[in-house]
Amino acid sequence: MGLFFTIFYQPIFNLLVWLYNNLPGHDLGLAIIALTLIIRLLLYIPSKKSIKAQKELASIQPEIDKIKTEHKNDKEKMGPALMALYKDKKINPFASCLPMLIQLPFLFAIYRVFFDGLTKADSMNALYPFVTNPGVLEPLAFGFFDLAQNSWIVAILAGLAQFWQSKMLMSKKQATGISASINSQMLYLLPLFTIFIGSRFPAGLTFYWLLTTLFSIVQQYFVLRKKSNKVNAEIVEKKA
Repeated sequence: MGLFFTIFYQPIFNLLVWLYNNLPGHDLGLAIIALTLIIRLLLYIPSKKSIKAQKELASIQPEIDKIKTEHKNDKEKMGPALMALYKDKKINPFASCLPMLIQLPFLFAIYRVFFDGLTKADSMNALYPFVTNPGVLEPLAFGFFDLAQNSWIVAILAGLAQFWQSKMLMSKKQATGISASINSQMLYLLPLFTIFIGSRFPAGLTFYWLLTTLFSIVQQYFVLRKKSNKVNAEIVEKKA
């Protein structure tokens, strides 16, 4: 935990306080928006790889389901058949996992930053000597939004954003069987889980989750559009 505090928690907390001190009006809402943008930029490359990998896996889900159905009673043949499919499609099935693992320490650190920074009296002890101590972080954002209290409205918005993000990654090729059932359940369960959890945390943390999901949606849009344009160009080239 000492290493986690030094490498992740303390830098993020100091960056949040520095932004709070230097942005107009000492507004914590603006500081959270700026912090979210900076972290999303830092994680842009791993996030991009994760988005592409998730979309590629979704696009071949019907073929994966077919192989699993054909070899459901023979696990020894299923594994090589799946690996052959991944090799043929030039897809790394683990490519979507590694970037997400990289982001986990950041997510946990941000959780602690908003939970401790807005609720604990001794949170400012984590400041670097060159970062001015504001005394406390005023939780009232934009003149009306109390980030220290929980908020159902922000939690619902975060859940809707989660649904939108998941929907974007779903393939037009319909999966079948168990995979289709799981995909359908996760499409709705994850947003509901986000709303349930978000409504119980300080609104500052839920607000961050809403913002990072919206930034992810924008990133997904450009990554997927670029990929779609590339595929269309290859199709046109082949026809020519």
